[in-house]
Amino acid sequence: MTRTYDLAVVGGGILGLAHAYVAAREGLKVVLIERDGAASGASIRNFGFITVTGQERGTSWQLARRTRDIWADLAPRAAIPIEHEGLYLTARSSEAVAVIEAFLNTEMGEGCRLLDAAAFRAASGGMGGADLMGALHSPHEIRVESRFAIPRITAFLAEQMGVTVMTRTAVHEVAPPRLATSRGVVEVGQVVVCPGDDFNTLYPERIAAYGLTRCRLSMLRLGNPGVRLPGAIMSDLGLVRYRGYGALPEARALEARLRAEVPRLFDNGVHLIVAQGTDGSLIVGDSHHYADVPPPFAPASAEEDILQEYATALGGPVPPVIERWTGTYAVAADRTFLIDTPAENVRLVIVTSGTGASTGFGIAEKVLADLAGLKVGAAA
Repeated sequence: MTRTYDLAVVGGGILGLAHAYVAAREGLKVVLIERDGAASGASIRNFGFITVTGQERGTSWQLARRTRDIWADLAPRAAIPIEHEGLYLTARSSEAVAVIEAFLNTEMGEGCRLLDAAAFRAASGGMGGADLMGALHSPHEIRVESRFAIPRITAFLAEQMGVTVMTRTAVHEVAPPRLATSRGVVEVGQVVVCPGDDFNTLYPERIAAYGLTRCRLSMLRLGNPGVRLPGAIMSDLGLVRYRGYGALPEARALEARLRAEVPRLFDNGVHLIVAQGTDGSLIVGDSHHYADVPPPFAPASAEEDILQEYATALGGPVPPVIERWTGTYAVAADRTFLIDTPAENVRLVIVTSGTGASTGFGIAEKVLADLAGLKVGAAA
């Protein structure tokens, strides 16, 4: 029997879930199609850290603010705990402090503040290396447990929002009103394709035109450090890596200093994020290696560098490693996401910066305002 829907979303990662949620929220009949039994890619292999502060200035920063608000509304309704709120980014040099001060003078610094070393140590239960000079505090971020949140959103869409979820289903052809799948034909009015870093199954020629590649990251879960963190913590490597800070002129001097002091961390693409779960364990990462097809073999030096940066930035002993894993995601040199139009009733959407959890809901509103004429988000 042929099934008919207003919108089909291909891909069950966070970006696909975001499109299905926004469409169902606005009253569309939606089918979400995922080729595996459950999402198992980058969407569950990250920090679950919805990052606003440090996103690229302009559109990405605005989309992150909107996405954070949607997460805050959706999480309690989908029984997803908010593990903690806020961000603390430590500064260990005068150059790092200068970047933070410059950031606070932009519109992106609204609500943020520069703490001195004593205030950060008081907030973090005594954490901070010997060279700590201060920390940027942002109240804007929230953190969920990705491996739990993604299946909970999927279940919430199916159980409470009327979305039909088809798993273990491959899509062979997108030609509205016909969608050819491994489980038969689905009739749809419009389609959003969210392939993640699958560049070859649907619209490979169109994807190839954007010159995308892939990033492989390394992640760790550490034991409980014996203190409750007040929010996620980053080190000042993030002031170089995150575009909202790194594009500021003051970041050049910091980058030069860090490249001279810790060149191997740049070789491994390491910057430090530490996020804590309900059980006290820490998600810690990450490293970044780029290739068209990244091999599954992560260098031991990447893990060593992550743990060394933890010890240097936060001080004290490093908790034992409980889990380790890798993940891959799509990247582009010239954009943080792409929206392509293969046909009038089809949109191809890929986050190309590893920020799907942080910008996905905002992107979905943007796409559906254009594709389906929905008056949502900034379009409302």
